[in-house]
Amino acid sequence: MAGAATPSGRGKRATGQAAGRMTRDAWIEAGIAALIDEGIANVKIQVMAKRLGVSRSSFYWFFPDLQDLHKELLEHWLRRNTGPIIERALRPAPTVTKAVCHIFECWVDPSLFDPRLDAAVRSWGQVDTSIRSIVDQADDQRVDAVTRMFLRYDYPEEEAFVRARVLYFTQIGHFTLGMRDDRDTRLRLLRPYLLGFTGRQASDDEADAFETLMRRIQPDA
Repeated sequence: MAGAATPSGRGKRATGQAAGRMTRDAWIEAGIAALIDEGIANVKIQVMAKRLGVSRSSFYWFFPDLQDLHKELLEHWLRRNTGPIIERALRPAPTVTKAVCHIFECWVDPSLFDPRLDAAVRSWGQVDTSIRSIVDQADDQRVDAVTRMFLRYDYPEEEAFVRARVLYFTQIGHFTLGMRDDRDTRLRLLRPYLLGFTGRQASDDEADAFETLMRRIQPDA
């Protein structure tokens, strides 16, 4: 009958309506959740569609294929976890110990660095050499920013590089191993860590300011 909707036409309209209720960001968030909770092997269209409560076909309104979503996940990770470290490392500070406290903000504030996401992407890199290359590049960028921070305080070039690696990979190692020092333990060890990473004593004002910040960020720790 002229003008009657065919079953396929009804299906397309239904899919379009479902897609209209979705957003590209919602699919990306579902992909991030799947990556963190279950690993890259379970970042599947069907898995994400179930999380979102939509049909899998609505995925293709936003992405040509799963690889395009993978690219978005990596870009999100780089913005989320690499950008703040670089910004904090470049932030002006009167002393190197204060500068390191700026970087420490990334380790205590989940809005600046997501350890679970970082671990998930690193695990992804263990099964995909192209991803491992991207992870290595991100590590290099982070270490380079911290190295340049130390150079601003007149450390010799090689020493600045080694101190940057020690500072950065110590914390990444803590996250990777799942070490869970409580807030008070971390605050108690703040000055020794600053001394170990910089070779210089932090002032009372610097230590007190970081303690205030950390207690505000983690009030119930």
